[in-house]
Amino acid sequence: MPKVSEDHLAARRSQILDGARRCFADFGYDGATVRRLEIATGLSRGAIFHHFKDKDGLFLALAQEDAERMADVASNEGLVQVMRDMLSSPEQFNWLGTRLEITRRLRTDPEFAKAWTQRSAELTEATVGRLERQRNAGKLRDDVPTEVLVAYLDLVLDGLIARLASGHAEIELGRVLDLVEESVRRRD
Repeated sequence: MPKVSEDHLAARRSQILDGARRCFADFGYDGATVRRLEIATGLSRGAIFHHFKDKDGLFLALAQEDAERMADVASNEGLVQVMRDMLSSPEQFNWLGTRLEITRRLRTDPEFAKAWTQRSAELTEATVGRLERQRNAGKLRDDVPTEVLVAYLDLVLDGLIARLASGHAEIELGRVLDLVEESVRRRD
């Protein structure tokens, strides 16, 4: 049996994650049956579950990948930029449905909540790091503790995701994000 290259394995894993992202976004976790995952990825269940232990492992890997992407942007440009990217390129954010599914499962699945909490710390750390750097540079207001600002920005992010996922983006959300950004900046 010929050996499969690491590049091939990585490409196959990426193919599975991309298809699964669309499937979970379209059908939710419960509706993303193995058959639908096969159709969305173009691969057999054997190929899918060669890379992932089970559907839960696939979903968690997908959610983690999306959280890492968001953390990279949040670390370098801030959490508001993550939200601006969602508005400017919605086609690149098929994971909005996945994010809503994460929220639902955090509420209803204690095992998932435990695993997700361990994995999602990266986005929070990136956001805290960015806010601390901004505060040290004198750009961020200093009358509100960092953890309160993080909670505020997380709340705005969750609201934006809910708004976009529901298809109700009837107001100019870019201007709303301008207001959010202004609200965390230092006022001289």
